[in-house]
Amino acid sequence: MTSEHRFPQPQDAAQVPRYAGLPTFMRLPMADPARLGEVDIGLIGVPWDAGTTNRAGARHGPREVRNQSSLMRKVHHVSRIAPYDLARVADLGDVALPPMDLMLGLDLIDAFYRRVHAAGVRPLSVGGDHLVTLPVFRGIARGAAVGMVHFDAHSDTNDSYFGGQRYTHGTPFRRAVEEGLLDPKRTVQIGVRGSVYDPADLDFAKAVGIRVIQMEEVAARSDDDLLAEARAIVGEAPTYISFDVDCLDPCYAPGTGTPEIGGMSTLQAQHLVRGLQGLNLIGADVVEVSPPFDVGGVTALVGATMAFELLCLLADAHARLGRLPAARSAP
Repeated sequence: MTSEHRFPQPQDAAQVPRYAGLPTFMRLPMADPARLGEVDIGLIGVPWDAGTTNRAGARHGPREVRNQSSLMRKVHHVSRIAPYDLARVADLGDVALPPMDLMLGLDLIDAFYRRVHAAGVRPLSVGGDHLVTLPVFRGIARGAAVGMVHFDAHSDTNDSYFGGQRYTHGTPFRRAVEEGLLDPKRTVQIGVRGSVYDPADLDFAKAVGIRVIQMEEVAARSDDDLLAEARAIVGEAPTYISFDVDCLDPCYAPGTGTPEIGGMSTLQAQHLVRGLQGLNLIGADVVEVSPPFDVGGVTALVGATMAFELLCLLADAHARLGRLPAARSAP
């Protein structure tokens, strides 16, 4: 904390070079887990890829996104949002997770986010594969289903894999709808594309009311048109943004578990995310950065940059709406 700022600020790159010092998200201070009441927005690493069905490695995502986030500065160059002047933001560290026990991992993520939510903190998470969003929802949305704007090449509403495995990065939003955590009629998925296992793969999503906007439709419409529809779908009720880096064409994000050609550019993704300013946002995530498949850290840089875009939206939401209500006591 410096005398000219009310809230904690990132370490100044003009004083300490970006390659020096301990890596934290956005070079922010680490928060004391016992003092969550002093944090408005918490950046959280979820280093876990037990739900991956093919190319693993997203467990290493949070560490590399932290490294690349040293390139983020203090003020958004378009919106002029200065997130660290609007909210108390800190790195809450990583959820401590076993790499091999899937069901225990789900429970541990759930418990961590219950404590964060009980303290009234808006979480901004970095995964990890996309299964991590399911236990995040369990932690923040029990008894109050949320809406979602979901950027992804895949709907992630399959039922099961490998003869009955119901928890993979291809199933989280089907489980979230079934568990009453996600309101399907307030959910829009943007950028879905690629071959499918079966002609019926999207039937569940469409049957329950999820609006699936495939990439071909994205390409045929203007960003403003897409945003108007997305905003109308989620409305003014609590909403979550989930950004899977595979929504981007692999030329922009090669380091991911399930790349699909024909995706959007990083610039289009930035425009679409920025256009969600003003929603009633209760949290967000960036997932599926897999450093073992990355090239020159470009995908981790994408993850860090999109996390900063989302941080600006969450800080704006905090400034407009205040802290989240403490909906329950921490366990």
